[in-house]
Amino acid sequence: MNPLELLLVSLGGGVGAALRSWLDGVVRSRIGGTVLGRFPLGTLVINVTGSLVLGFLTGLGETGALGPSTVAVLGTGMMGGYTTFSTASVETVQLLRTGKTRLAVLNGLGMLVVSVGAAALGLYTGRNT
Repeated sequence: MNPLELLLVSLGGGVGAALRSWLDGVVRSRIGGTVLGRFPLGTLVINVTGSLVLGFLTGLGETGALGPSTVAVLGTGMMGGYTTFSTASVETVQLLRTGKTRLAVLNGLGMLVVSVGAAALGLYTGRNT
């Protein structure tokens, strides 16, 4: 990766992080912060949509429809900044600490399963576009 590509990946990460912050704020303002008694819906929406888009970009890259640099900037940079495994992990621990075991399991395992499914769907769609 050359210095310009590295700079563009970094800028993409910043854009993705800003998008994540904005979308989480939108979700919180529309539903009052959480649903189902403290379930972090914003993080779920962000991680699932980010996994779908990253899968799609990767699929397009595999077919040659997007070049490696574009996949790196949009996928690694933007979607890497957009998705948030660490926030999901902390929110799962917070749910456990407050005695919301079912919500913690739903958040931790559910988000993983749904995000992997979204990534697979995106990859399939990108490969077959």
